[in-house]
Amino acid sequence: MALATQKVQSSERIKMRIRKGDTVQVITGKDKGKTGEVLRILPYQNRVVVKGINLRTRHVKPTQEGETGRIVNEEASLDASNVMLYSKEKKVASRVEIFVDKDGSKKRRLKKTGELID
Repeated sequence: MALATQKVQSSERIKMRIRKGDTVQVITGKDKGKTGEVLRILPYQNRVVVKGINLRTRHVKPTQEGETGRIVNEEASLDASNVMLYSKEKKVASRVEIFVDKDGSKKRRLKKTGELID
């Protein structure tokens, strides 16, 4: 007897170093090596949705009379551990470090290049 796995939403929010609008590179899976912009983050599931990556095809039935059905391609979520932040200038993926600036504010920067993200 096989056990069915369910997508259970965790009650705890996971701290993520990736934010909406960041450029990331996929480091594993069928889209390995591709880069794209983060459209959404799902912090309770530790997942991200990246533009043009992990596309799924969905068949939509017509809802009104006279309307035709259609096929829609949309991005599915990826696990956040499968992506790394990407530097457009240096063309390299890197881990993120959070450091405290001289004025006391927290900032994110890439470990490989030292480039500030925000």
